[in-house]
Amino acid sequence: MTKYNKLVRDKIPDILDQKNIPYEKRIADDNEYKKELIKKLLEEANEFTATPTEEELADIIEVVTALKTLPEYLNVEDVRLNKKEERGGFEKKIILKGEK
Repeated sequence: MTKYNKLVRDKIPDILDQKNIPYEKRIADDNEYKKELIKKLLEEANEFTATPTEEELADIIEVVTALKTLPEYLNVEDVRLNKKEERGGFEKKIILKGEK
């Protein structure tokens, strides 16, 4: 039996119920929710690195979308656009080589 204690998508308990799989569920407070989203982002990024599929990228985007709803990240889109204006994006596919 696999043990786990992690943030899951909202419909996972329903899916487990349909399969008669036992589990314990609780709701995270705001602080824990942020920490768990960050852990989930790393988990999903590692999965995408191992298997760079649309499905894995969609998982990353879902976590980022959830993070963007947190009060401390509400302006992240403005920050992103400002950085893109100042430093550019990644459209030109530029690779630099050098030494630090």
